[in-house]
Amino acid sequence: MSSSNKKSSSISLNDKIKNMTETNLLLTITIVVFFLMYIGAMVFQGAGFLKPQTFFNILNANAALIILSCGLSIVMITGGIDISVGGVTALICMCSAVYLDYHDGNVFMAIIISLAIGLAFGAFQGFLVAYLDIQPFIVTLAGMFFARGMTTIVNTKPFNVANESFLALKGTRIIVPGMGSVNKLGKYVNAYVEIGVIVALIVVIVFFCILRWTKLGRAFYAVGGNSQSALMLGINVKRTRFMAHLLCGLLAGIGGFVYFMHVGSGSASNASGAEMDAIASSIIGGTMLTGGVGNIIGTFFGVLSLNTIQNIVSSAGLDQAWWTGITRAAMLCLFLVIQSVIIAYKKK
Repeated sequence: MSSSNKKSSSISLNDKIKNMTETNLLLTITIVVFFLMYIGAMVFQGAGFLKPQTFFNILNANAALIILSCGLSIVMITGGIDISVGGVTALICMCSAVYLDYHDGNVFMAIIISLAIGLAFGAFQGFLVAYLDIQPFIVTLAGMFFARGMTTIVNTKPFNVANESFLALKGTRIIVPGMGSVNKLGKYVNAYVEIGVIVALIVVIVFFCILRWTKLGRAFYAVGGNSQSALMLGINVKRTRFMAHLLCGLLAGIGGFVYFMHVGSGSASNASGAEMDAIASSIIGGTMLTGGVGNIIGTFFGVLSLNTIQNIVSSAGLDQAWWTGITRAAMLCLFLVIQSVIIAYKKK
């Protein structure tokens, strides 16, 4: 091996070590902040936060967001961005709703349609970003507008799905043994989660393993950390970026149907702002906008943290929408400051 190749390999190895250290540090901070918030809520606000079902309700309401945030984390680790996932989710909801109700469809085909829509957006946007070298923000911004527009073209009026097989799936509850509580009438009520939560947890585990133990996962970090070093190591940078957007599209398809199972309706306003929540959750979870650093487990706790603070604010009697926005903005700024400090230390 030539001295130049040895040098580039050494630099790349050092980058990997630094990125792993930063990832672990940011992950630790995210988990500690979440537990401090939740324990604080249990101590000072008690009541609902002492019931396990309160935690499970956070998971039920945000299962789709967890999946979408995982997709955003993968793209952001490579140094990109995708702001189309909210629009894609809305399009999936409307297409699935119209297919099930107006065309007497079945749930299995609705799932296939959802995955196809997500993969189509991921593949097309990934091609434009990776092979035509167009800025990912511009590409996915166009994708967001297109998806929202197509949602209205598919059907203009919002409606609730009446398909019996879908309603049976939507109403399925998975009992969590030993985690129930006694209500005011003295009756024991089982704790439960929706099917979407199980799907979200499987996605988190699978993509955590992909990022940590596969060649593709290591390529994502290498490209995001230093694309030139990755290229010298023989990594196909264009294909890696394409795969990141393709996987993000796949997760948008899965997350879109999980969201549809939760709300049970088609509407152009579905998943409004979901892309911003997904980006915020990824950042809070330790994924850096500069790329090369991130962790799916951190993203999972980022979603929980973002929505726990919302529940705390609501429980404190601050029901006005602006208080939730202010507190979530403060949390996001806190984690951005932490990331900035780490970046500055790395450069130093």
